[in-house]
Amino acid sequence: MPITAHLIELRAHLIKICVAVLIIFLALVGFSRELYDFLSDPLVAQLPANSTMIATDITSNFMAPIRLTIFVAAFAAMPYILYQIWSFVAPGLYKKEKKVTVPVLLSSIFLFYTGVAFAYFVVLKSVLKFFILFAPQNVIPMTDIDSYLSFALKLFMVFGLTFEIPVVTLLLIMIGIVSTQSLEDKRRFIIVGCFAIAAVVTPPDGISMLLLAIPMWLLFELGLFLAKILIFDEHKTV
Repeated sequence: MPITAHLIELRAHLIKICVAVLIIFLALVGFSRELYDFLSDPLVAQLPANSTMIATDITSNFMAPIRLTIFVAAFAAMPYILYQIWSFVAPGLYKKEKKVTVPVLLSSIFLFYTGVAFAYFVVLKSVLKFFILFAPQNVIPMTDIDSYLSFALKLFMVFGLTFEIPVVTLLLIMIGIVSTQSLEDKRRFIIVGCFAIAAVVTPPDGISMLLLAIPMWLLFELGLFLAKILIFDEHKTV
């Protein structure tokens, strides 16, 4: 196919993705305030009795819930988005590559959702409790709703992408960029790298750093373990 035909096909898939996200957004926009209440529950539960969330901009009360709804719509449409990506890429793949790609896509969806859920139900509460606990006694925490939304979404994305480590590790080994032996030899450096990355991308507290670095290390070990099993099975089949 000429490049223009590929671009036309890519545009068709992108339009389908945008329509899917728009449909979900329109279905959820009536519940945007409830969605924001759900997101802010971990923070509100930690605030002192005489403290509330505030809006420092006149449009924040409207825009913050809408931004969150857009994120939730894209989050809910993720399986369909990946399916459209798969539909565009699949014709150019070999039969063996197609067999690997489907489990990889399904695993990616599951791991991303798991990472976001882990960030909301475990990490967010611990991080907020840490920051509020160490606030000076003469300072009443009153977080801006836009700032809190940006903080929470960044945290969700970091953990969602971090939980893709087993898939990335597996793909790198299967493609041949790295080997299981080389990763085992460099395990010490990888563990140090996990803690270094966690220290950079997480808020400046030890709890969130540990809650990211330790799962990163364990997920890397999981990817390495799965790669060993697959490679062993391939050699056994051969």
